[in-house]
Amino acid sequence: MPNFKGVDYYNIENLLTEEERLIRNTVREFTDKEALPIIEEYYMKGTFPTQLVRRMGELGLLGMTLPEEYGGAGVSNVAYGLAMQELERGDSGLRSFASVQGGLVMYPIYTFGTEEQKIRYLPKLATGDLIGCFGLTEPDFGSNPGGMLTKAEKTEDGFILNGTKMWITNGSIADVAIVWAKLDGKVRGFIVDTNNEGFSSVLMTGKHSLRASITSELIMEDVFVPESALLPKTTGLRSPLMCLNQARYSIAWGVVGSMMACYDSSLEYSKTRIQFGKPIASYQLTQLKLVNMLTELTKAQLLVLQLGRLKDSGEVKHTQISMAKRNNVEQALKIAQDARELHGANGILAEYPVMRHLNNLQTVKTYEGTHEMHTLIIGEDITGIPAFN
Repeated sequence: MPNFKGVDYYNIENLLTEEERLIRNTVREFTDKEALPIIEEYYMKGTFPTQLVRRMGELGLLGMTLPEEYGGAGVSNVAYGLAMQELERGDSGLRSFASVQGGLVMYPIYTFGTEEQKIRYLPKLATGDLIGCFGLTEPDFGSNPGGMLTKAEKTEDGFILNGTKMWITNGSIADVAIVWAKLDGKVRGFIVDTNNEGFSSVLMTGKHSLRASITSELIMEDVFVPESALLPKTTGLRSPLMCLNQARYSIAWGVVGSMMACYDSSLEYSKTRIQFGKPIASYQLTQLKLVNMLTELTKAQLLVLQLGRLKDSGEVKHTQISMAKRNNVEQALKIAQDARELHGANGILAEYPVMRHLNNLQTVKTYEGTHEMHTLIIGEDITGIPAFN
C-alpha cells in the first residue's frame, strides 16, 4: 500500500519543523503498512489489534511528550498531535489506545506520582509491556464526574476501594488502572493492579461505534491497595480534569486524520465514479461538498497547529482545548456524513473507510466532554457566567 500523501491546501507543511515532519511520516507509514491492512477485520470482529501495542511502543508513540528518562520520546506537543492525526486516520480505536496510554495513564503518574511510581511504571507503559486504563466515568456520572460514588477508605496499611467505572477504554486488557475515588470526600487518584483481589472487568459488547477498541466496565469490591498506590499530588477533581485536557488535545488532532481519510477517499471516488457518462466530480453539487470538506479540514489543521504551539510554549488555556475538540469533532462528523453520501451505496462497504469513521466519530463526539459541555466551558470563559445548571 503506497504511503498516504496527506491533505495540505495551505502549505501547512512549511510551518512544521523537520523533526515534526519526520515523526508524522513515520507514523503515516506505520498506519499505511501495518494498521490499515488489518483494521477493518478487527472493526468487524469488535476487538482491538493488540499485536500493534508493542510496535507503537517501539516507535515511541506511547507517552511521546514525557522525558526520555522515563521512557518517553520528549517530543513537542505538535509532533505528538501529528502522530495522533495519523493514527486516527487509520482508526479512532488506534488513536484512543495511544492517547489513553500516554495522556490518561502515563501523564497522571508523571504529574501526580512519586519518583518511585514513575520509575516503576512509566518505562514499561512506554514500551507497551504494561497496558493501562483510566477509571473516572461511572454509570450515573459522565459529564458530572464530581458526583462519583467510588470510595476509598483508609486502613492501617493502605486503602480499600469500592465502586464501579463505566466506558473504560482498554479496561479488559489493562494491567494497571488509574482509578479516581473519593477519600474523605476529596477526589484522589490511585494506581491499581488489575490482578488485585476484588477487581474485575466486564467487556462491553454490542457497540455500533468504536468497535476496534476495548471498552469495559470496572468493578471494585473491597479492593485493597497499599499506601504506595496513592498518587500523592492529586488534590481533588482538578487532577483528573487535567488528565482529560491531555486526552481532549489528542482528540482535536486525531479527528483531523479521520477528516483526511474521508476527504481523500471522496475526492478519488468522485473522479472515477461515472454517472450519466461523466465522473460525478464534474457535477456542481459534488464539488460543493468537496470544497466544504477541504475548507473545514484546513481550518481544523490551523486550529490544532496553533493550539499545539500554545501548549508547547506553556500558554494554552483549557478552554482553547475545548474549542478545538468541540469544533474539530463536529466538522469531522459533517465531513464523514458528506463522504458517506458522495460514495452512494458503496459508502457502507468496508472497501471504503467512510462508514467506519462516521460511526467512530459518533463516540468521539461524546467522550472526553460532550459538544454541549464544551460549549458551556467556553461560554463561561467568555461571559464569566457559569451556565451548567
